[in-house]
Amino acid sequence: MVVPLTPIRLKRHAAQIFGRKEGVVCENSRFTYREFNEHCDRLSAALLKLGLRQGDRVAYLSFNCHRLLEAYFGVPQIGAVLLPLNIRLSPEELAYILNDAGPRVLCFDPEFIPLVEALRPQAESIEHYIALRDAKPAWAHPEFYDELLAETSPAEIDYRDIDENSVAELFYTSGTTAHPKGVMLTHRNLYLHAFYVAARAQITDREVGLYTVPLFHVNSWGAPHYLTLAGARHVIIKKFDPIAAMELIQRERVTRLLVVATMVIAMLNHPDFEKYDLSSLKEVMMGGAPTNTSLVSEIERRLPGCTAFGGYGLTETSPVLTMAHLKAQRADDSTETVLRRKATAGYALAGTEIRVVDFEGRDVKWNGQEEGEVVVRGDVVMAGYWKQPESTRQAMRDGWLHTGDIATIDEEGYILIVDRAKDMILSGGENIASAEIERVIYGHPAVLECAVIAVPDDTWGEVPKALVALKSGQSCTEGAIIEQCRKHLAGFKVPKSVEFLESLPKGGTGKILKKVLREQYWVGRERRVH
Repeated sequence: MVVPLTPIRLKRHAAQIFGRKEGVVCENSRFTYREFNEHCDRLSAALLKLGLRQGDRVAYLSFNCHRLLEAYFGVPQIGAVLLPLNIRLSPEELAYILNDAGPRVLCFDPEFIPLVEALRPQAESIEHYIALRDAKPAWAHPEFYDELLAETSPAEIDYRDIDENSVAELFYTSGTTAHPKGVMLTHRNLYLHAFYVAARAQITDREVGLYTVPLFHVNSWGAPHYLTLAGARHVIIKKFDPIAAMELIQRERVTRLLVVATMVIAMLNHPDFEKYDLSSLKEVMMGGAPTNTSLVSEIERRLPGCTAFGGYGLTETSPVLTMAHLKAQRADDSTETVLRRKATAGYALAGTEIRVVDFEGRDVKWNGQEEGEVVVRGDVVMAGYWKQPESTRQAMRDGWLHTGDIATIDEEGYILIVDRAKDMILSGGENIASAEIERVIYGHPAVLECAVIAVPDDTWGEVPKALVALKSGQSCTEGAIIEQCRKHLAGFKVPKSVEFLESLPKGGTGKILKKVLREQYWVGRERRVH
């Protein structure tokens, strides 16, 4: 028997097996899995009533909320494609995405009414504008989202008609090229990704997961699917705030966090950190940017009983590829070695094959020293880029997805992301990894956040510069940071200058925006780093 691999099966299983269990918590709303399943089915029925067909796109411009979580299942259940929009993008970027993807429906939060109003003349494909809550302009559908759902019957749709290789979700990358690219994730991608993550992380129905990262971000790291697969509880926070996050961890007894490092740094360094009972936390996985041993050590020291480690993935891979869990046979390694491995990207999940290759496509040695590009293949790799066959061919060559990430791999298969290829600093013919310098700077006790960028230099072409934000009440000098680097790095890698800032600019996921930091230093230059 062959049954389509689709995440729709996961929410139906949760409704059948964990139906009476509280499955979703969102602000003052609480739903059992049976109620959540009904909401998803009502959404499917409402979209069909609006005339949606297989392959049509449904866009959401929304903060984290249960309505967007419902779309993860209710939209693809009818064969339509979910398009979560990054709320931090500029109007120009959003207009490009809407015209490129051509959604027929746009659901929006009231905070974005002025933005949607401005986008309407440019978004010719959109037939229905649906207000999710609170406020409804004259040009929107006459009924709110909840009213539309209330008028439908939650009839189940036969998922056996779904082509598992059809597109279920469309996520646009943040635009490292001229325009964002739409990443096509299939039903099969999402279904198998949920199983691979749940198996590695040993997710059970006892778990409580908090959505610190936005649901519009890279399939929200797969949590909508793997938490549902296990019958675990989804706890949704509208947008990340350290106090709000700690209050929810304490109240809901959250067991697992998936965060960008800057988020957990903000929590650990908040003056009210000690006021909250965070003892329920068992694991903190950090992704979005390389982590460091100092942060891993601090998390485990200040959250006794909690394990911290790195992880790695891409929008193009659904997204998780690796997790830095400690292997059982390596439990007796030295504290230093254990800590070092936890701060890597980790080793490959089942269902994924990962290589680190040099510029000629040959595998580097598994010695933790030789650098190369990460390439991957497996069930979680995207179908391709939306309407961009040439970009797809460039990224997926010789049967492998080329990530553009530079890494080493050690004898146990732990991958350490050295840098994005675009973030490598080429100084006097030497390649310098900004992430390596950042890891050293984070070892200074006064440093809260840092970013190392390339700035122009008349002698060397470009040199590393460190931009640093200090912890509250701490002081430091440029000389102290440079000395910290000299102790641990080769001379040519030491930043030539250090600048202290109140804070570093971040995107919607909390990731530091190096492109924004670099821009001012390259204005008027013929060569610019992107």
